[in-house]
Amino acid sequence: MTSTTRPGTPGTTCSSVAVTNGYVVPVVGDPIDGGTVLVEDGVITAVGTDVTVPDGVRTVDAGGRWVLPGFVESHGHVGIHEEAEGWAGDDTNEKTAPDGAHLRALDAINIEDEGFRDALAGGVTSVVVKPGSANPIGGQTVAIKTWGGRTVDEQLLSESVSVKSALGENPKRVYGDRQKLPATRQGVAAVIRQAFLDAQHYAAARAAAATKGEPFARDLGKETLARVLDGELVWDQHVHRADDIATALRLADEFGYRLVINHGTDGAAVADVLAERDVPVIFGPMFTTRSKVELRNRAISGLARLAEAGVRVAITTDHPVVPVNFLVHQASLAVKEGLDRQVALEALTVNPAAFLGLDDRVGALRAGLDGDVVVWSGDPLDVTSRAEQVFVTGTEVYAWDAAADGGRGAARVTERAARFAGA
Repeated sequence: MTSTTRPGTPGTTCSSVAVTNGYVVPVVGDPIDGGTVLVEDGVITAVGTDVTVPDGVRTVDAGGRWVLPGFVESHGHVGIHEEAEGWAGDDTNEKTAPDGAHLRALDAINIEDEGFRDALAGGVTSVVVKPGSANPIGGQTVAIKTWGGRTVDEQLLSESVSVKSALGENPKRVYGDRQKLPATRQGVAAVIRQAFLDAQHYAAARAAAATKGEPFARDLGKETLARVLDGELVWDQHVHRADDIATALRLADEFGYRLVINHGTDGAAVADVLAERDVPVIFGPMFTTRSKVELRNRAISGLARLAEAGVRVAITTDHPVVPVNFLVHQASLAVKEGLDRQVALEALTVNPAAFLGLDDRVGALRAGLDGDVVVWSGDPLDVTSRAEQVFVTGTEVYAWDAAADGGRGAARVTERAARFAGA
């Protein structure tokens, strides 16, 4: 078995493997019974029934089991809100100022968080880690693999993903309790609007200085928002209620940025509007109570209603709100509540990758994409199925040992010492 590195991810282990004799579900095409997925040097090179496996490449016989791409969690806090660490491991919200555009989730991720092991157990191989929703502008998000690096930098998919923003109750509560702006919905919108106006002026002044060859004092927050205005970064809008969704659309119209709705609990009420404007929705988390007023209309069936209206959808656990390994189970219950099966699989894979500009690397079993492959015991939308083998860029990083623990079974994760032995 050969090992190399994936371009753009220095230090990440990439291997070659052929998963053969599987029920291969590429997501972007029809299922292939008795199919093979060939990964060479971390990249998928062939998918089909007539695939020649080169000499020296490890072969894994799937034995008719289901083979899918690794799932993409498009809105999570893995590594930034650590499991079982309390306040010491919670770096999700920098609440000291309403505008956190200069912040980066990347700077607060601990890759030894137990949540990454849970992700592998649920077949999740990529996650977009986002700052929380305490602030109108929370900071920059980052896309990483759930395994693979000596440091988080070696797990990067992309630093240039999006900026997290929040409308509704959360920022209103945080700053209203302090009797400071923004204490109302109009205050939250005003903070965002003013920040973008300032970024527009900043970009114009920067361009003028460059034309004249003059020095220019950089501002990290305004630099980030200028990238949103230029279309380089998506605007990830935390929003639940339909009236707040309308505000999100209004602000996007004013400043012309690429909008993705996050949560969209009440999105079904304006599904036709979202569909007409082709604004995608990252829906969820679904396994929660109606813990606040803006979740009053929370219903798993809302996802099916959005999709039926023509809205492109993804699914989120908002980990640790819902454990990241339950991502697929949310899809299962959404199917129970009317979501089309194919759309459910797309909502776990190709859709979130496309929304956030990651579809040149992950989200499907297709030649040229990363070799992130998961072998399931059966249909992953069947809640009794489990991920039995997980490969990240061709390297087996997780396996289920059914005979372990007295026959109850146990997971085996390739840990740090084994990853980099002899490195």
